[in-house]
Amino acid sequence: MSIAASTSTDKIIVDKSRSHRNKAVSRTVRATRERLQTGSSVPSGFEREMLNLYIDSALHGAIAIPVLVTLIAAVGIYLSGNLGFVLWAVMTLSAHAVTLFFARKARREDISAEKVPVWRRRFLLGQVLMGLCWATFVTQDCASCGNVRFGFFEGTVLLVALAATAMGTFLLRNALLYTFAPVVAALAFASLTTGDVIYMGLTGVISLSLLFLVLMTDRMNRASVHILSVQSEKDDLIAELEVAKSMSDEARRRAEEANLAKSRFLASMSHELRTPLNAILGFSEVMSTEVLGPLSNPTYKEYTNDIHRSGEHLLNLINEILDLSRIEAGRYDLNEDSVSLVDIAEDCIGMVQLKARAKNITIHQQFEHGMPSVWIDEKSMRQVILNLLSNAVKFTNTGGEVTFKVGWTAGGGQYLSIKDNGPGIPEEEIPIVLSAFGQGSIAIKSAEQGTGLGLPIVQAILAKHNGEFILRSKLREGTEAIAILPARRVLESLPAIEDVAAPVRRRKSFA
Repeated sequence: MSIAASTSTDKIIVDKSRSHRNKAVSRTVRATRERLQTGSSVPSGFEREMLNLYIDSALHGAIAIPVLVTLIAAVGIYLSGNLGFVLWAVMTLSAHAVTLFFARKARREDISAEKVPVWRRRFLLGQVLMGLCWATFVTQDCASCGNVRFGFFEGTVLLVALAATAMGTFLLRNALLYTFAPVVAALAFASLTTGDVIYMGLTGVISLSLLFLVLMTDRMNRASVHILSVQSEKDDLIAELEVAKSMSDEARRRAEEANLAKSRFLASMSHELRTPLNAILGFSEVMSTEVLGPLSNPTYKEYTNDIHRSGEHLLNLINEILDLSRIEAGRYDLNEDSVSLVDIAEDCIGMVQLKARAKNITIHQQFEHGMPSVWIDEKSMRQVILNLLSNAVKFTNTGGEVTFKVGWTAGGGQYLSIKDNGPGIPEEEIPIVLSAFGQGSIAIKSAEQGTGLGLPIVQAILAKHNGEFILRSKLREGTEAIAILPARRVLESLPAIEDVAAPVRRRKSFA
């Protein structure tokens, strides 16, 4: 049973056994980052995405090629009366159907990265079939319409087909070249065999157009890859932010659990620590005051005084730690009431006066009298003043001076200021002094070291009162601690409300 309880407690403090739930996401992010950093000009990681985009483009524009082929066949039959255009149209539409068949099959299978090269070859084969169909178009003739007229028709059709193919296949690298290489070969063959100037001109125009469009489609392909790369980087950044947020949430959860475990420990140990301390303090005080009889050895009496002082120091330390723990846990509740800040200040001076006189330190009072009361927790504010006064007396050299002021702020609030002419604090050490358990170099060297919790507790109590704490110090010039309470904490006295009903009743009685 105890082993199980111990394991549970350890898991509350730090749960190191839990595997991080975002390991898979982290691995994916790292793999994608490496792929982006080590990829070529056309990263292989985007081949699948580019192929899927080509498939979508082919399926969405499936009707364009049949419409174009039908229109070309109709014009060709009209110009030449050659029914061979019908056979060419059927063959071209069949080749286009092969490409669409591959596209629909690939869409159903959801292409994996390993099968991308296979499917790419299949689609290029479909484009080669389309290229052979366009090469067959070059072989069509028109005996009745003349070479120039029909050559113009063929050239126009091939340029339109070249442009349409370039727009539809730029997502598939080298597809345009695979499609129109047979066309250029057919035109070159016709030029060589017939020696016709028309075919020679068409060969040159189509070749130059093909070269230009191949370069343009390659740039468009690279631009598409770049867009995919940017999109992937954005997704990776989002994934990294999600991982970082999740890790931050996990760290915060563990910190909250550790803080809860600390609070539970302090709450449970407060009674266990205070009970024996009270006994030690009580019995040591009885022995030092010799209530039950004199101590035969004077050294024992000195020892009991040491025990009593050490016990009080330890009890103060425990109380400060518990106060800070309650403040951090949000369980430090204020018991507010109408209190005079000047009265509390005078009481606190009386409590530290004995220690100040022992060091021949003079405490000057500069209080504005007649100030209204403030709505505060008296115990907490007394603790603030005692902490600041004790620090001033503690770190002021023998024969020094402490000035205690209480007055109005420019905004209508009230403040108290405690200034000493002690050794001061270097400016770079002020943030350290204001942090929990933080101590400056002067305090470390001093014989009267504290716990480093006084000022953090002062800051927290003033924050609970919606106030402000300012610490000013210069080396070898002294330190000034200022506690400010806002104007809404100041209680204003209101004039008595006159009883306006009394004269009315009086007039009625006279009537």
